[in-house]
Amino acid sequence: MRKIINTFLLILILMSLGLAQSILIPMDLSQTDHLKSYGVAYWTLQRGINVEWLLNYRGGSFLIESFVGLENECLIRGVHFEKINASGVNQIYANIEEQNMERVLLEKAPKIAVYTPPNTQPWDDAVTLALTYAEIEYDKIYDTEVIAGKLPEYDWLHLHHEDFTGQFGKFYGSFRNAPWYIRDVQINEALAAELGFKNVPQAKGVVAREIKQYVMDGGFLFAMCSATDALDISLAADGVDIVDIPFDGTPPDPAYRNKLNYQESLAFENFTLYTDPNVYEFSDIDIPPSFAPRLRGPENDYFTLFEFSAKYDPVPTMLTQNHVGIIKGFMGQTTMFDRNFIKPSVIIMGEVENSREVKYIHGNSGKGTYTFYGGHDPEDYTHAVGDPPTQLELHKNSPGYRLILNNILFPAARKKKLKT
Repeated sequence: MRKIINTFLLILILMSLGLAQSILIPMDLSQTDHLKSYGVAYWTLQRGINVEWLLNYRGGSFLIESFVGLENECLIRGVHFEKINASGVNQIYANIEEQNMERVLLEKAPKIAVYTPPNTQPWDDAVTLALTYAEIEYDKIYDTEVIAGKLPEYDWLHLHHEDFTGQFGKFYGSFRNAPWYIRDVQINEALAAELGFKNVPQAKGVVAREIKQYVMDGGFLFAMCSATDALDISLAADGVDIVDIPFDGTPPDPAYRNKLNYQESLAFENFTLYTDPNVYEFSDIDIPPSFAPRLRGPENDYFTLFEFSAKYDPVPTMLTQNHVGIIKGFMGQTTMFDRNFIKPSVIIMGEVENSREVKYIHGNSGKGTYTFYGGHDPEDYTHAVGDPPTQLELHKNSPGYRLILNNILFPAARKKKLKT
């Protein structure tokens, strides 16, 4: 009798294992809302439950052991999911083991900060749009919080469309008489004075160095558009006057070119500055420059994601997860990076093939990392000042926005899995 009971119990155990449910959130073309899928993964991490990121498996899918409320949350957010039993999970693992795929464990919801001015700007920011749409929580910080030493409180920092050279976005030539520009200058000058600086360029220089230190100490930095090259220019020009009279009351140092220290910058080197206040451009890092026409229109403007080895290069593989490999281009004050000015240590993750144009890069500095993404809004090709915000409800499966959200989950990955 005991033998019969034991056999029966064994059968029950095996049956229960076979019926054990996991939830697969596929990220291939079957997914109904790619962007909110990241939000579900983040929501799961917030509840202390791990998420497996299946790199290169069906577009970078998420696998979660089923728990009360998960399916309902997916349904509420319009996220497609599939129920997988233990046998199915094992089959997925076997496929991953045999191909250019990898399993990365996400363990902790990163605390997110967006560096953004307190005053409303006449443009939107793609990252805050993505975070809001995906229902991912974040804090807004600015110069006051940075100077006060608040950056170490956050795992991930995004730089809003920002000018760290103190030239107010180089909008002087076109918008110096616009009410929003005048107000922006007044607010930033008052804030710089309140923080003890003589002018905005000096204040932004200190902020830039604090951001670099945040990275050096282990922070994850993400920046788009002009925040990318403006940050590096500010770092290279530490202690050097590179701005003209409208911004600090004095002309640039005549010898500034020889005083730039490219060892201090994160990603770029050997670049040349545009110091004319009437020129809407910071340097020749941007290609083509903002004042030159882009020869390719939106119908012919694409960049290609590099395919990395998931098992040996999981970091860039995470950052390039997508359901397509070729992504439509989009412009910004800094649209693309000229590969001639990218440091050799930087990883190029997205580029226009057979050209000098690079869209998406990643690098290490100290204990932390930085990721730079050219362009302003992945779903608005030109996005001029004053244009209405992009409605992401119309772009639920945006490949360009997916690259932003890959960066949100990157800091959640188990550190021992991160090999560069």
